Amino acid sequence: MNIQSILLATLLVTDTTLATAQSSMKPMGDHAGMQASSMSMEMTNGEVRKVDKDARKITIKHGEIKNLGMPPMTMVFQVKDPAMLDKVKAGDKVQFLADQINGAITLTAIDPVK
Repeated sequence: MNIQSILLATLLVTDTTLATAQSSMKPMGDHAGMQASSMSMEMTNGEVRKVDKDARKITIKHGEIKNLGMPPMTMVFQVKDPAMLDKVKAGDKVQFLADQINGAITLTAIDPVK
């Protein structure tokens, strides 16, 4: 096999791999066009680390957020409704829903686990 054949084969494999990867990627934009509502999403387990009512934010150490393709981590979320922050405090085990809203990952529902 000559060098041109090797390069052509490499380009074909790379192009096919990129096309496959791109077709399987989830869009990172808003989910306005998706038919699944928050009610059909799977809730994620987590533990509240911090509640910041003034900033309308909550820090949660969480498991995988499947609908966003996000691995487990600790992160700060905006909340869709500030009243949700009255339901929990630091240290609480929770289940929650999160989605992309206006470009920000936002909590849309949260419930303490009893």
